[in-house]
Amino acid sequence: MSHEIVAEGQDHEHVALPGLAHHFDSYEQQKESASLGMWLFLAQEVLFFGVLFTAYAIFRWNYQDAFQAASHHLNAGLGLFNTGVLILSSLTMALAVRSSQLGRKVQLLGFLLATFALGAVFLGVKAYEYHHKWEEGFIPGLDFHFDGPHAKHAQMFFILYFCMTGLHALHMIVGMGILLWMVIPTLEGKFTPENHNFVEGMGLYWHFVDIVWIFLFPLLYLIGRHGPH
Repeated sequence: MSHEIVAEGQDHEHVALPGLAHHFDSYEQQKESASLGMWLFLAQEVLFFGVLFTAYAIFRWNYQDAFQAASHHLNAGLGLFNTGVLILSSLTMALAVRSSQLGRKVQLLGFLLATFALGAVFLGVKAYEYHHKWEEGFIPGLDFHFDGPHAKHAQMFFILYFCMTGLHALHMIVGMGILLWMVIPTLEGKFTPENHNFVEGMGLYWHFVDIVWIFLFPLLYLIGRHGPH
């Protein structure tokens, strides 16, 4: 591997390595900094989603009958299918990270594209669900329609449903955009066993988005479904 020697003053020399930012002394230092930054970012994302989860818990506790009745109008089968899709995408993302650690460019490219495709399947199913809710009149607003005595508080359930799943879908779209962008540096061979922290950071982000859905699925689709319609 060729190295470019850059003079820094009279007594110190710095070796500029491919993919190493100028303010880092080594790949390891750059990796640790990137990992810390990603974990801090995910920590604030936990707080962000935590507000919605807290609001859901409060309203669910106060209006249990309404939320139970509203949850029966969600398709648990589609939710379960999407859960399987995301779990599989976590596997392909983990394999992408492992491929980058081993320097296997072709496998890395394949697993990145597989993760992107699974994300697209998830969003396609979610779009179908949204369209179905629109046809049923469950979009919150002036045209919202819900039969039964719990219409007012059922609308709150669907407000939270669309906010929580919509925010999650937005994170999926951002992640898929990054996955698509990563194809170029992958083809150029920029992710190496020494410098693959970007792939690992993307892996942490994708696993976080998957974990959020693991909590959303039972909260929105499963709790209370054994009760009366």
